[in-house]
Amino acid sequence: MKKKSFLAILAAGAMVASLAACSASDTADAGAGAGGLVGVAMPTKSSERWIQDGNAVKKQLEDQGFKVDLQYAEDDIPTQVSQIENMITKGAKALIVASIDGTTLTSVLQEAADNKIPVIAYDRLIRDTKNVDYYATFDNFKVGQQQAWSLLNGLGLTELDGTAKADAPAGPFSVELFGGSADDNNATFFFNGAMDVLQPLIDKKTLVIKSGQTDFNTVATPRWDGETAQKRMENILTSTYSDGSKVNAILSPYDGISRGIISALTDAGYSVGAEWPIISGQDSEIDSVKAIIAGEQYATIFKDTRKLAAVAVEMTVAVLNGEKPEINNTTDYDNGKKVVDSYLLDSTVVVKDNITKELVDSGYWTQADIDG
Repeated sequence: MKKKSFLAILAAGAMVASLAACSASDTADAGAGAGGLVGVAMPTKSSERWIQDGNAVKKQLEDQGFKVDLQYAEDDIPTQVSQIENMITKGAKALIVASIDGTTLTSVLQEAADNKIPVIAYDRLIRDTKNVDYYATFDNFKVGQQQAWSLLNGLGLTELDGTAKADAPAGPFSVELFGGSADDNNATFFFNGAMDVLQPLIDKKTLVIKSGQTDFNTVATPRWDGETAQKRMENILTSTYSDGSKVNAILSPYDGISRGIISALTDAGYSVGAEWPIISGQDSEIDSVKAIIAGEQYATIFKDTRKLAAVAVEMTVAVLNGEKPEINNTTDYDNGKKVVDSYLLDSTVVVKDNITKELVDSGYWTQADIDG
């Protein structure tokens, strides 16, 4: 990925607004500042998105003068717990944690609190503990809405921003739903945001969920796994569409799931063309960007992880200096023990026509990455 100055991103973004000179956390060591160790716990390297997140956070912290212990747990919960324990033992001054399962860190984060170590939840909300100071993420409900809007845009029903088209077809369209991993708090936000858009059209019979599978727990995909999604899509095609009917669109919350769905469709005899379904996605992974160009995936949601890293680093620096970081949401992210003060970033719908503008011109991917 083309490297750009993360300090420039910080300077351009809202997160460099003047910080209030009040205490951010009663666990912070004021003035710990540069030179200290920050532990960064990421869930897995199986998704290129998390590799980019980890690298961005590490670089930006190092640019601020911190030492960084960056660890990936490969979606194994005990491994992530052990990694965080080791970070505490090494003397980490702060923790940035993208959890595998946001409900499983209560004990280890109590240990962090006992050692006066502040915790920043990164992208995924950490649940069932009061020992999380701040949360850096995207507007996840809106991400779900954007996924639904992209689906409707592909069907000719709306613009990419959800505005209804005057000449929209009447339908009905056969649609199937996929959700993310039920142990990831974001997955329910994505699904609820999407259903906020889709449900009125389901009620009007413009959209028909032919399989009848609409409950989140039914459509959820454990660990966001593409192979699991592929098998479920295969089962739906066999059980619901063996009469010769075609699925017109598929709500997918993540690019890896989208690629699993594409494999199932291809194996079932679908080919790119007039009868190929509209498929959404998320994270702008390079293989899915290529799939969009090839006509296999219709859209993805671009969440600029460099900006998310900048927010998380800004939060960390502020807390360690005894200051209050900038936040823009104090109501929506209740983790079961407290409402976690959060900073939500915006995201962008990417389709074939705006790949260059959104992904190449921004430096997130190079044209060589896309062509390779």
